[in-house]
Amino acid sequence: MWPFKRKAEEIRADTAAVSGDALLKALVSDPKINKEQAMQIPAVSACVNLITGTVAMIPFRLYKVDNDKIKLSEERDDQRVGLLNIDPGDTLDAFQMKRSLIEDYLLDEGGYAYIERRGNKVKSLRYVDPSNIGFSYNADPIFKDYKLLVGGKQYYPHEFIKLLRRTRDGHRSISVVEENSEPFSIAYQTMRFQNKMLKTGGAKKGFVKSQKKLSQEALDFLKSAWKRMFSEDDSENVVILNDGLEFQESSATPAEMQLHENIASSTRQICQIFGVPYQLISRDSTPSEEDRIIFLQYCIQPILSEIETALNRDFLLESEKGTLKWAADTSELTKADVLKRYQSYEIASKNGFMQIDEIRFKENMEPLGLDFVKLGLQDVLYYPKEKVTFVPNMNQVGGIEIAKEDRERLLRKEKEEKDENSDTE
Repeated sequence: MWPFKRKAEEIRADTAAVSGDALLKALVSDPKINKEQAMQIPAVSACVNLITGTVAMIPFRLYKVDNDKIKLSEERDDQRVGLLNIDPGDTLDAFQMKRSLIEDYLLDEGGYAYIERRGNKVKSLRYVDPSNIGFSYNADPIFKDYKLLVGGKQYYPHEFIKLLRRTRDGHRSISVVEENSEPFSIAYQTMRFQNKMLKTGGAKKGFVKSQKKLSQEALDFLKSAWKRMFSEDDSENVVILNDGLEFQESSATPAEMQLHENIASSTRQICQIFGVPYQLISRDSTPSEEDRIIFLQYCIQPILSEIETALNRDFLLESEKGTLKWAADTSELTKADVLKRYQSYEIASKNGFMQIDEIRFKENMEPLGLDFVKLGLQDVLYYPKEKVTFVPNMNQVGGIEIAKEDRERLLRKEKEEKDENSDTE
């Protein structure tokens, strides 16, 4: 009978080996992570908070374009401006709504806001979580069409403001997490590994050797004691090994020895993915002016252009397209730097493309009623509405129209004098 017993034991050994391999594969597997897991990574959270906070603080203005596509005039009384920048009529305020939309734009299937209309008037903007949105779409790769499904109801695309990142079908984004699943997963697993080391107090891994076979009761007791030792409760942190038992440390893996370097490298890689200079989120370095310019130009500006395009497509009536346009007011980005802001105003005022009251309006100050533009000599005032100039120290009024009238009057006078001379002769 012993051959059969030995065969059974061999089968059990093989089964244990297979189970061990499956366990090892499960431990070292590299699954894709979701939005919530990605936000647990410190570098991801820092980059997302910096980007969403920066974009959310920027107001969007509505401008009217004249027929020649040259002159812009701001439409300040339009209700949509208040909905977009102050109170959208939702449980979220405008800042929170824009922040949520950009976070979904970066990490989820896109940012969606429902436009509640009463006729041609917009009553409110309603933020909708992407997890509550479904889609029904056709299979035509050329004439693509789709509808949105929310709460069992069907909506048309023009009823939503949609912020979509790298979309191929016009209704669903390719998120940063989906596009860069491997580096995000490595960063997440590294964070979990570090957390596990902290929970175990940095104790080395190893195995227990025994000179004789242990009973199942002894094995269960040893496992229980070991588990209590590495639990979060520090009341029992000692394991007594009986006679014949010996603990032997396993050698540290390269990942354990280079954990700090891996975390630093992963953080820089994530910053590159988001387009955020590392110095802007690091406490160990001071960001330079060049870092801020790179962040605004290559990270924030493309997102602002995406928002402007979405607003011009779905937040305007068809009859308004071409005469009205949405644009981000990026002057808010310089409000933290008072000196730079005032120097910019000085240049604008000296060169005549901003008036004093326009500057005061941007600074939320009451206008003084000074509707003139200072020219280069600083003692000549130009009135754009009347198209005339005035020299205070000479008390003289001039301008192109006045100059034309003076020239015509002079030509008429010369002609009259010439005619009189001809008659006399």
